[in-house]
Order: sequence, then structure tokens, then C-alpha cells
Amino acid sequence: MTGATPQSFRTTSIGAAGARPCTLIVCRGCCCGNPRKHPGTDHTWQLERLRAGADASGGRFVVRTTDCLGPCDQANVLVVQPSGAGRRAGGRATWIGFAMDDDCTDEVLRWAEAGGPGIAEPPVTLELQFISPPRETRSRTRR
Repeated sequence: MTGATPQSFRTTSIGAAGARPCTLIVCRGCCCGNPRKHPGTDHTWQLERLRAGADASGGRFVVRTTDCLGPCDQANVLVVQPSGAGRRAGGRATWIGFAMDDDCTDEVLRWAEAGGPGIAEPPVTLELQFISPPRETRSRTRR
């Protein structure tokens, strides 16, 4: 390991993690995506739109759904996870709350298309919707 610097260890990717795309995690638990709780929002259409954007991106980002992420009082919640390149550039998972209108969906799609955390700056108006992850999630990520 002669000549190796700490910098070179941080930029080395192992396996598929280096090619991992930006990932949008869409909460569809007890409150997010619930038409009884948020009757004025077309939750199905929002998810279809995010998936169509991912399909059109040519693999630059993907969309996944999950059960409850936790901050139900801030529904709908999305998490934008950085790509492998974004993580190497310092990007970290970004939590977005109150993601129910067309403008928010447009901004999330544009940010993911541009590369997401660590690669592209988020739209300023989207930053107003950034939320802190639940306490247990924050403590798990520090380990």
C-alpha cells in the first residue's frame, strides 16, 4: 500500500455500489398515499409520474416504495438517496416532507434527473420541504 493516501481509499467503489443510481424512496404507509387522510391529492398519479420519470431517465434514477417511514405528521414523505457517485461526492439521503403537489413532484424529478444529492444542487423551493429523519433513523446511520 505504498503511496496510498486516505483520499484514494474514499474514492474506491466496490461492486455494484459504485454504479448505484439515485433512488427515490416513496412512503406509502399508514398516512402517506392515504386518500382518506389527504383526499385532495392524487397519490396514485404522483407515484405513476415518478415511475414514468425514472423510466424516461434511462437508469439515472429509480423509484421504490416502502411502508411507513415514520414522520406521519409530515406526509407525504420521500427520501432521495444519492447515487454511488453522489455518495462519493459527499451526498447523503435527503428527506422531503409534505410532498403532495405537482410543483414538489416536478422539483423532485428535476433534481433526480440532474443527479440528486452530491451531484446537483436541489431546487431552493424544494429545500423548504426538507425534514429531519426520525430519531431512530439518524442514530442507525451513525453506526
